[in-house]
Amino acid sequence: MFVAGNWKMNKGPAEAETLSETVVELLSEFDLEDDEVAVCVCPPAISLSSVSDVLGDSPIALGAQNMHAEESGAYTGEISGGMLLQAGCEYVILGHSERRQYQGETDAQVNAKVIRALDLGLVPIVCIGETLDEREADQVEAVIERQLTDSLAGITLEDAGDLVLAYEPVWAIGTGKTATPAQAQDVHAFIRGWLADRFDAELADDMEILYGGSVKPGNAGDLFSEDDIDGGLIGGASLNADAFAAIVRAACEV
Repeated sequence: MFVAGNWKMNKGPAEAETLSETVVELLSEFDLEDDEVAVCVCPPAISLSSVSDVLGDSPIALGAQNMHAEESGAYTGEISGGMLLQAGCEYVILGHSERRQYQGETDAQVNAKVIRALDLGLVPIVCIGETLDEREADQVEAVIERQLTDSLAGITLEDAGDLVLAYEPVWAIGTGKTATPAQAQDVHAFIRGWLADRFDAELADDMEILYGGSVKPGNAGDLFSEDDIDGGLIGGASLNADAFAAIVRAACEV
């Protein structure tokens, strides 16, 4: 199981330090290694350094929310994967639906970032998911298949083993709506089937496929109990240390 907290555009350095200190303290009560649960927090870029200092030797990993596909250059306001490594990051979220919606990111741009991240040794958390209109038009599988095909273009079987996928139904992000466990399981099973066809069955079985979309302490256990849901990419609830710890506990119990 894998639980990642996406803090989005919240928590400057001082606030991020306080939140991460509380998260470390609360999660110190869990034996994450024995429970086979990995945990990552993804603060905004300006807070990566302060959170990295707090996480230290704890079992909680550091992740970023985005990166540029180029190594360096005249890209004002952007951050390279190499910079993320220097800040202590192990993971990077790529293709989040909010970036697709508000920054106009395409599957091709996500693909370039995924390739760069893998080359650098960062683990990409690649996000995919349909809008409400696409779901109501019965286009869920077509949308997911297109996003997977284009976002993972050129990825080899060897490299694919270092990926994490996150299914985020766009209509359930920040809305308070959540896909039912059965709805989420159906899409996760489709994704795993696509992975088996594209790569092989062993990789499909091993890859972590997270659910992202208004995961809370009250529904985490039911979602994580589904066969093909391997944890969560947590948004709003990750900004509350107690709620985030409760979600991690649900993962440990599963």
